[in-house]
Amino acid sequence: MRCRLYLITPPKLDLEPFAHALEDALSGGDVACVQLRLKDVADSEILRIGAALKPIVQAADAALIINDRPDLAVRLDADGVHVGQGDASYAQARRLMGKDRIVGVTCHNSRDLGYEAAEAGADYVAFGAFYPTDTKAPSHWAEAEILSIWQETMETPCVAIGGITVENGEALVQAGADFLAVSAGVWAHPQGPRAAVAAFNVLFDRAKA
Repeated sequence: MRCRLYLITPPKLDLEPFAHALEDALSGGDVACVQLRLKDVADSEILRIGAALKPIVQAADAALIINDRPDLAVRLDADGVHVGQGDASYAQARRLMGKDRIVGVTCHNSRDLGYEAAEAGADYVAFGAFYPTDTKAPSHWAEAEILSIWQETMETPCVAIGGITVENGEALVQAGADFLAVSAGVWAHPQGPRAAVAAFNVLFDRAKA
């Protein structure tokens, strides 16, 4: 399977300029999904921003994933939700989202958490952080080996997250990541979001070849 980009929004954003930046990013190449990850923002604001971004994301054949909040994901009729270990449980998220929408689970650096989530029915598991990141202070660090072991033992897709850039992402692709979750590595790329997405896709094509 060719690795794909899992794009995460900045934790704070201004809708109008960000909508343009997102369109620019998505025009750079294949993106599997866009996770709306807003911190310390009112529910009404998440709903307002999510409703505005959903058509942009879906027009690019990407899935809109809401971070932490299956209740808001349902209200937005989003494509899926991502839950952390401290958020709604997988079972709660699945009950709210139904069987046809995406539910992904943070598993930090623990294969046991990954096995538990996969066996429960999660659509993907996310491991990390792999590298230092300014987006979120990591509480757990993961080694690339966890991706290799996962690929050897499980069929559920795995996402690598945490400080990933075009420059450091190749090792994680080679180790077996099905998706690279990237935030600042796209939005803060010196040549802009579109160039970053294009460069990640070149990386994925090269690894697949």
